[in-house]
Amino acid sequence: MKKRDIISSKPVKINSNSESFKKFIRKHPELVAIDEYKNQLEELLELRNPRFKFQRHTKKDFEDFVSKLIREKDLKHHGHWFYFPWSNQLIHYLPEDLHYELRTARNKFLITNEEQRKYYNSTIGIFGMSVGSHVALTIAMTGGAKNIKLADLDAISGSNLNRIRAGFGQLGVNKAISVARQIIEINPYANIKLYSKGVSDKNIDEIILGNPKSDLIIEEMDNPYFKLKTRYIARENKIPVIMAADNGDGIIADIERYDIDKNPPILHGILGGMSPRDVKNIEPKKLPSIIAKIAGADKAHLRMLESVLQVGKTIYSWPQLGTAATMCGTVLTYLARNIIIKNPKFKSGRYDLNPDQIFEYEHHLPANAQKRDKERKKLLRMFGS
Repeated sequence: MKKRDIISSKPVKINSNSESFKKFIRKHPELVAIDEYKNQLEELLELRNPRFKFQRHTKKDFEDFVSKLIREKDLKHHGHWFYFPWSNQLIHYLPEDLHYELRTARNKFLITNEEQRKYYNSTIGIFGMSVGSHVALTIAMTGGAKNIKLADLDAISGSNLNRIRAGFGQLGVNKAISVARQIIEINPYANIKLYSKGVSDKNIDEIILGNPKSDLIIEEMDNPYFKLKTRYIARENKIPVIMAADNGDGIIADIERYDIDKNPPILHGILGGMSPRDVKNIEPKKLPSIIAKIAGADKAHLRMLESVLQVGKTIYSWPQLGTAATMCGTVLTYLARNIIIKNPKFKSGRYDLNPDQIFEYEHHLPANAQKRDKERKKLLRMFGS
């Protein structure tokens, strides 16, 4: 029985013209070879010639297209082959420029060519791979951030799978490694830097400022000390930070435009002038109040607050839903793209995105809002906020 690979996160690029390619195939008779190269080229032909949407291209159209695009007679030798050791797959990809063109073709008009290029060539650091995993994968899916830094020290567990895109075969794999694998299968040309031991005092400057310097930080860690330290470094270096906290089926999103705001307060001032050192030295019994403020307890779903009070009593940890995690991925990717392209209309602030407000009957009525606010204040008093 072959031992499961839980460490690898980089593919092996193999030259199809070399003798080593043939040796590699012979050495791995059990691998799965995926060669959809001709189909990729046919799709590229259609994308470049919209008239074929309603009039199927001919065999000659395709042959003429390929002869102008490719010198090699054998398609097997064009593009690049990548071997993924964790899945034992050998996959044939277009060269990076054509791969980029194919992957982003359906973004056109919704995202301009200039915006797409800026987005693709950006560098984004993502800290925390629970909610952060959805953001990282959605960024990759939408053709963003060729350069990406992923940090998380935890491995995937069974209870994580209610909100993380993975199967039970991924149990025990570090979360950052799992996300890196999925991104690299979408785009094997991505430059991914992995920090599988998480963010620490020793590496935080390197992750944020190391080559290439991060254009944006997406912060999704649980540790309040590193939440603050990340923002102090980002503010000093004019790097924007965004974050989202799951809130029932909805989310609370934060935008901190350190790139355009002049010396703004950390986390909108909700912690006063607290520094990372202040948080690090705080009494443990006061931490829940700090965490609640950072997460947006004043806007929290009542069931979320009730759940926090039950941690360690009737439930092991606070609940998080896949619906909210997925929404975080969508919203933060949307914000990331607009901040990367320097859209000035996106301002710093805290935003409550609550599906209940849209779909729940009579949710908006003043009497119901007052009732929720009263109950929320009661719950917040119970854990010191």
